[in-house]
Amino acid sequence: MSAYPSVRPRRLRNSPAMRRLVAQTRLHPAELILPLFVREGITEPKPIDSMPGVVQHTRDTLRKAAVEAAEAGLGGLMLFGVPAVQDAIGSEGTNPDGILQQAIRDVVSEVGDALVVMSDLCLDEYTDHGHCGVLAADGSVDNDATLARYAEMAVVQADAGVHLVGPSGMMDGQIGVIRRALDAAGHQETGILAYTAKYASAFYGPFREAVGSSLKGDRKSYQQDPANTRESLRELELDIAEGADLVMVKPAMAYLDILRQVADASPVPVVTYQVSGEYAMVEAAAAKGWIDRERMIMETLTSLRRAGAEQILTYWAVEVARQLH
Repeated sequence: MSAYPSVRPRRLRNSPAMRRLVAQTRLHPAELILPLFVREGITEPKPIDSMPGVVQHTRDTLRKAAVEAAEAGLGGLMLFGVPAVQDAIGSEGTNPDGILQQAIRDVVSEVGDALVVMSDLCLDEYTDHGHCGVLAADGSVDNDATLARYAEMAVVQADAGVHLVGPSGMMDGQIGVIRRALDAAGHQETGILAYTAKYASAFYGPFREAVGSSLKGDRKSYQQDPANTRESLRELELDIAEGADLVMVKPAMAYLDILRQVADASPVPVVTYQVSGEYAMVEAAAAKGWIDRERMIMETLTSLRRAGAEQILTYWAVEVARQLH
């Protein structure tokens, strides 16, 4: 018997060319989706302090960012509107001339043949209380009254030309109500990216600055408990039955186990969202010189693909796509 190992896994790691040859997981620009914020009433992009390098766009700079994304070969964009006025029911979310609807029309006209244009379908950006729905008299979020608002939002976003709506409020029955509303309005071709497993996460902190959220309190009564797994698969089953075209797990890195289970069970494409807090942690540590920023970005994104994500929302989408070319 040989004194040395006859099986040497390191043979497949011994050069960059060999590692590239046998890599099981690869990133491609077309799998990346760039979240973009557009703010009403500003004349210059406004930096988001807690997300270095990310801004609230004007309509003009949003167009330019969309063109850059298309040129980088991204798969899509997810648009978020930041209105000048908020109220109790989020009226600007269903205003046909609201900032998000204007942005959808702008971006679709600019890059609609090159990218999948998606829109956030939620009320938190538009309400003066910051919740994702309409409040009942006792201050709780009224699920069914909120569904009626979501149906209206879906139709105005589809009227503006969006390709996929992204209901992110975690209301029971939201996918079915939106699907019926879209179909009744003649938008059978408008798809739904369901936020299927969206957890009540501390990783969303910087996002609330990005969208000017007025939230007091928390969203634990409608977003999922980070302690739980089983309900994600129940939500998946419901969303598929109600007509979801794609499903999402959010956040990403702290929920790789959920992502893997959803990917194993889903009959439709699985998306994940590398959220604001994940982005901010890497950028902050890199600014301190504590980590290798570029390697960390690639490693985190690769982990999401390895866990089963077929598409990834990430604020690094354009930067990473350019590196992959």
